[in-house]
Amino acid sequence: MFDHLREDLASVRERDPAARSTWEVLTCYPGVHALIFHRLAHAAWTRGFHWVGRFVSHCSRFFTGIEIHPGARIGRRVFIDHGMGVVIGETAEVGDDCTIYQAVTLGGTSLYRGEKRHPTLGRGVVVGAGAKVLGGFTVGDGAKIGSNAVVVKPVPAGATAVGNPARILDAERDSAREQKAEQMGFSAYGVTRDMDDPVSKALHGLLDHAVETDRRFQALVERLEAAGFKLNGEIAQADEFDPAKLSKMVD
Repeated sequence: MFDHLREDLASVRERDPAARSTWEVLTCYPGVHALIFHRLAHAAWTRGFHWVGRFVSHCSRFFTGIEIHPGARIGRRVFIDHGMGVVIGETAEVGDDCTIYQAVTLGGTSLYRGEKRHPTLGRGVVVGAGAKVLGGFTVGDGAKIGSNAVVVKPVPAGATAVGNPARILDAERDSAREQKAEQMGFSAYGVTRDMDDPVSKALHGLLDHAVETDRRFQALVERLEAAGFKLNGEIAQADEFDPAKLSKMVD
């Protein structure tokens, strides 16, 4: 248990620039306290002392604002930053080196006991503040869940999911995040530079295509008129189209 605690303290200092000393982390970080409580609660739960496990978990929730079911499996060097409002369900599994921010829910969508109802997070997953990961699926190693995302289906390893419902960002456009992650070890709050919703990106692409199509049609009409073809009467006047205004609406 003390080996786990030392690892937890070291991982917090590595990932949180606000942590100034190991003593500060040990005494002032509720995420660390919640993990200590959980290890006691989980030990009781796995030995059949279910009420004791639930009571220790309840005390942890009272003191830390973090609710971890004693049946959940939590890996090594997990960092729960800030932590207030975090809820981790009974059959959830959190892999080593994961980072979970405040108000995250690892919840279930099934009411049947005995089945896998809550998500499994692979190694090194970052779950941004307010994100909801709901269901008995897997989030792959190194994946990032953006703040306030609602994830209801599996996320591939190394991918970034954002939005409600969450959509997977194009991995080719995420190279800036990968470079920063290599420098820092992880991406805070699951944030990337190119983190626009994929639907927003698609709409911007359609607007760009419409602008280019209008430009080509205009050039074609001008060429025909220069050649002596008068088309003013045959082509109806187009409606006013302001791509810049529409682009701002999409943003």
